[in-house]
Amino acid sequence: MINETAFLEKPVGDKRQLPEFELVNLTINGQSYKLRLQPWVSLLDAIREYAGLTGTKKGCDHGQCGACTVLINGKRINSCLTLAVMKDGESITTIEGLSDGITNHPLQDAFIEHDAFQCGYCTPGQICSAVGMLNEGRADSLEDVQELMSGNICRCGAYNNINAAIMEVKSKMA
Repeated sequence: MINETAFLEKPVGDKRQLPEFELVNLTINGQSYKLRLQPWVSLLDAIREYAGLTGTKKGCDHGQCGACTVLINGKRINSCLTLAVMKDGESITTIEGLSDGITNHPLQDAFIEHDAFQCGYCTPGQICSAVGMLNEGRADSLEDVQELMSGNICRCGAYNNINAAIMEVKSKMA
């Protein structure tokens, strides 16, 4: 048994170098972006800081609040937990992409009709998550909606109105 302290000035084995930048191709809301990013840039930061789309919010930055929810090929994800390089070539929809600029998405209108927000900070993530949830087709009841939306936190407590807005749109889809 060796009890002496080993002093290592160089890594054992080959040290792999991370590339300083990667070219990442993202299609965000139908617009193609070629972004030169460091490999550790989150998808959230790529959307907000590089593409300039600030509708997606940075809340906890740990995947606990859902404010950063976006849709990747129609499926919802927390963009703060995803590296942008992992989504190279993917199609991303943010809150800005749900409306065509003239007509709102039905969930956007339902959120307005039901006053489903107070401060509004979580609203983009709530709406994108609800769109993804309805795309999944697994919500059959109010209890299902509450459970499947539980990853999106509203610090103002507007859950009753949020759920009412979602249930209205869901009933119109049936």
